[in-house]
Amino acid sequence: MRTFPILFLTVLLCIQCGQNAPQQANSAATPMKDFIEQFYRDRLALNPMEATMQGLEGFNDQLPITVSEDYRRQVRAFYTRTKTALAQYNPEQLDAKDRISYDILQWECDIELAGQQFPDNYMPVNQFWSLPLTLGQFGSGSGTQPFKTVADYDNWLKRLQVFTAWTDSAIVYTRKGMQAGYVLPTSLIVKVIPQFKDMVVKDPTKSLYYGPIQVMPADFPAAEKTRLTEAYTKMIAEKLVPAFQKLADFYEKEYLPKGRTTSGISDVPGGRERYNHLIKYWTTTEMTADEIFDLGQREVARIRSEMEKVKAQVGFKGDLKAFFDFVRTDKKFTPFQKPEEVTAWYASLETVMKPQLNKMFDLTPKSKFEVRRTEAFREASASAEYSQGTPDGSRPGIFYVPVPDAAKHNVVGGESLFLHEAIPGHHYQISLQQEDTTLPAFRRFLWYGAYGEGWALYTESLGKELGLYTDPYQYFGMLSSEMHRAIRLVVDVGLHTKGWTREQAIQFSKDNEAEPEESIIAEIERYMAIPGQALSYKIGQLKILELRSKAEKTLGDKFDIKEFHNEVLDAGCLPLKVLEAKIDRWIAGKK
Repeated sequence: MRTFPILFLTVLLCIQCGQNAPQQANSAATPMKDFIEQFYRDRLALNPMEATMQGLEGFNDQLPITVSEDYRRQVRAFYTRTKTALAQYNPEQLDAKDRISYDILQWECDIELAGQQFPDNYMPVNQFWSLPLTLGQFGSGSGTQPFKTVADYDNWLKRLQVFTAWTDSAIVYTRKGMQAGYVLPTSLIVKVIPQFKDMVVKDPTKSLYYGPIQVMPADFPAAEKTRLTEAYTKMIAEKLVPAFQKLADFYEKEYLPKGRTTSGISDVPGGRERYNHLIKYWTTTEMTADEIFDLGQREVARIRSEMEKVKAQVGFKGDLKAFFDFVRTDKKFTPFQKPEEVTAWYASLETVMKPQLNKMFDLTPKSKFEVRRTEAFREASASAEYSQGTPDGSRPGIFYVPVPDAAKHNVVGGESLFLHEAIPGHHYQISLQQEDTTLPAFRRFLWYGAYGEGWALYTESLGKELGLYTDPYQYFGMLSSEMHRAIRLVVDVGLHTKGWTREQAIQFSKDNEAEPEESIIAEIERYMAIPGQALSYKIGQLKILELRSKAEKTLGDKFDIKEFHNEVLDAGCLPLKVLEAKIDRWIAGKK
C-alpha cells in the first residue's frame, strides 16, 4: 500500500476558501488544456492538504474541514460547474490525451456529485482515517508538512489554530448523526477513544506536536527560536490538548453508549444505497455487491486449490490450516540475524529481476529507488510500504521494511511484497506518473485505488516471468497475498450487505489465510470503518489481467507485453472503465 490514502482527501474542504470560491472556466472556446489547468487549481483550493502533499506552496496554512454543510455545498457547486462546462466539449473531437482527461473529469464530477447525497459528515471519525490522525501525520516534524523556514513553522500554527473549530463542528455533526441513526459500531468506537487520549499530555514537550521544535533548523535566529518554542508550547497546552480531551470525553461518555452492535453500513439509514455508491467509488466499476461477493468466493476457492498444490509439492502432510501454521512459525523461514541482512535481501531482488525487467518494460522511471528499514519510532506497528519520491528526484522512492526483530522476520512472501510495493509495482507506476510532464498537472498526482493497488497486485503475478518464485514457498507467499485480497471481496460485502458479524468475518479470514489473528482483527475492523475500500485491490488486478488476456487473444502474434504495459502505465492513474476504453482503442489500432 502507499503511505497515505490520497483519495480520501479529494473531498476535504479548506476553511479559508469561503470568501473566494473558485470559478470554473465554462466555455468550449477555452482550450482543453487551459480548462484542465483551471480545474486543477480550483480543486486544490478546496483540498489544501493535498496541495501540501504535492509540495505546492501557498496552501500550507489552510486546514481541511469536511463536516460543515456550507463546505459540502461548495463541493457540490464546484463539481456542478465543472460538469456543466465539460458538456460544451465534444469528446470525439479531442485528441487521445485530452479525451482521457475528459473521461476522468466526467467520472470525477459524476461520482463526487452522487456521493453528496449521503451525510458522511455525520460519522467524521473512525480509527483508520480521520482528520485527527492525518493531522498527526502532517505535523510530527518528520511528515508531509514542511518545517524548513520560519514561515513554515508559522503556517503550521495557523493550521492548528483551526483544529479547535473542526473539533466543535465534528461533535455537532456527530450528534446530528446520533439523532438520525448514523453511528459507528461499538467495537470501533472503543478503538477511537485511546487515539484521542494519547494526545492528552501534561507536558507539552512530550506531545507529538512538539516534534517540529525538536528538529528546528539550527540557523534560525535565536529570537525566532524562542518565539516559536513558546508559541508551540502554548498551542499544545491551550488548544490541542483541550481539543483532544473534548473529543475523548465526547466519544467515551456520550457516543460510546449509543454505539451500534451491528457491523455493516447497511444498518444505518440509506446504508445499502451508500454501500452501492462506495463500491462504484472504490472499484470505479458498475459491479454489484452480489457479483463481487460471488467473485470473491470463486477466487478464494481457486487460490485454495493452488495452495493445496504447493502443500503437496513440498510434501507437507497436514491440512491447509496446519500448513499455514507451519509457514508462519517454522524457523527456516526466519533466516536473518541483523536488520541490514533483511534490507540487503530485499535490495538483491532488483538485481535478480533486472534482465527480465528489460524484456517486459519499455517505460522505466528516472527516480532513484532505495530499500530502507522503517524508522524505529514507528516500526513496531508499521506495515511494509512504499513512500513515493519527489518529481524532481530530490527524494528517491523508498521501500520501507519494518524490522523490529530481525530474527523473527519471516521471508515467505517477501518476493511478492517487493514486486507489489517496489519494482515494478508502486515505484514504477507512481514514479512514471509523477515524472510525465506531458500529463496535465492534476493527472500527475491523481490516485485511484482500483488502478494503483490493482497494478501493484497484478505485478505480483509477474514473479515467475521476472525470474522469481523459484522457491515454492515464495510462490505460496504470493498466493497468500492474493488470498488476502480475495477474502476482502467476501467479508467486505458480507459485513455491509449480508448481515455478517465482525466475528463471522474474522473466522472466515482465519479459515482461509495464514495471517495472525491480531492482524486479521485489525483488518476486519478496517473494512467496517471504510466500507468498500478493500475491494479495490482485487477488482483492479483482475481487470488488468482480463485486459491482458483480451489483448493476447485478439492480437495473437502482434501482442507485445512491453507495449501492453506501456498502454497501462503511460496515462497515469485511471478509473478502470477509462483504462478499459483506452486498451480497447489500442487493440483496435493494432488490428
